[in-house]
Amino acid sequence: MDFPFPPALRLLRWAIHGTFAILLVIAVAGVAREGRGVLAVGGVLLLVLYAAGIVVEGRLPHFGGRTHLLLGRIWLVTVTLGWAALVLAAPQFVWLAFPLFFAYLHLLPLAVALPGVAVLTVGAIGAAGWHTGTMTAAQVIGPTIGAVVATLMALVYKALYVESEQRRILIDDLVRTRGKLVEAESDAARLTERERLAREIHDTLAQGMSSIILLLRAARRDLTDHPDEAALRIAEAERAAQDNLEEARNFVRALAPPALQHSSLTAALRRISEAAVAGSATRTRFEVSGVPVPLPADYDLVLLRVAQGALGNVSRHSGAANGRVTLTYLDDMVVLDVYDDGRGFDPDRPRNPKTGTGYGLRVMRDRVTALGGTLTVESAPGEGTAVAATLPLPAREVR
Repeated sequence: MDFPFPPALRLLRWAIHGTFAILLVIAVAGVAREGRGVLAVGGVLLLVLYAAGIVVEGRLPHFGGRTHLLLGRIWLVTVTLGWAALVLAAPQFVWLAFPLFFAYLHLLPLAVALPGVAVLTVGAIGAAGWHTGTMTAAQVIGPTIGAVVATLMALVYKALYVESEQRRILIDDLVRTRGKLVEAESDAARLTERERLAREIHDTLAQGMSSIILLLRAARRDLTDHPDEAALRIAEAERAAQDNLEEARNFVRALAPPALQHSSLTAALRRISEAAVAGSATRTRFEVSGVPVPLPADYDLVLLRVAQGALGNVSRHSGAANGRVTLTYLDDMVVLDVYDDGRGFDPDRPRNPKTGTGYGLRVMRDRVTALGGTLTVESAPGEGTAVAATLPLPAREVR
């Protein structure tokens, strides 16, 4: 905020200053009509002093600080002495005590301000009685009511100021909290994007590179004795590299993978079942059970990635002779099974860093869980591995 008070408090503050100025102008005009020019000049000087204090206050860099408070109290004493001198000379200046009550209650601690207001009230009453030579009820009641009203208004003013300050502090806290929330959301978005890229790289580029390596190794093995077979392997590796390049371009653009852009899920699964273990000794078979139904695009993508990840593990780690990929359509769910008869492992034990990190299984499970499904891994050393991803069909897909 450019000013420490809200508009209502600012208006009240300037109303008090305006009251002092109006009462002082009226008093100066009164003594001027009586031909008391020296008093009129004194009133003008008091007005200049009062205005100078307001101007200096507005230019202080730290409003409400020690310097502001010290200068304000010096100004208050000076204005009070000027008022006392004028009120002793002319009764027209008595009513200036009313706005001074607010200055006392604003600049002084309450324990000092209240006695100060009382002294100011007694001084105003005494000055009025001294000038008239009598003491009437009006002369006593007027300044007394003014002092009481000023005190009550000043207390309300302070309460409003405290509430305004508390609200300002609360707003500052909310702004800081919002900034932290925006920063946390930004960090979460970056982490989510990193996780997405890690999953895509693992399920596409890493698997594709593994296939290319296996194909090139097989081609090198056949290069001397079976050059035709080697040429076929090299051609397959070239196609795999081209597909990998397309995968990289597409997941950066967050598009569907090339395997799903121009064919169905079953056709894509059949192709990757053959390509994933190409160049290895593993033979794979792809089967479809049930009546295929159209699936949402995110279902197709998750099932394809799970198959790629599981088949990548088969080609790299299992040493299996046979593998099988089965896509089963049931009434309320779709199930993808990837089985191999390889060496297997213990799913409950941490993976050996030399044989696998276990990251692929976690990525597959995260993908399936995000769609409300489950991923089951069944394996034991020497008994092969079965990975089953189960996804519930959306309500509109239930037959």
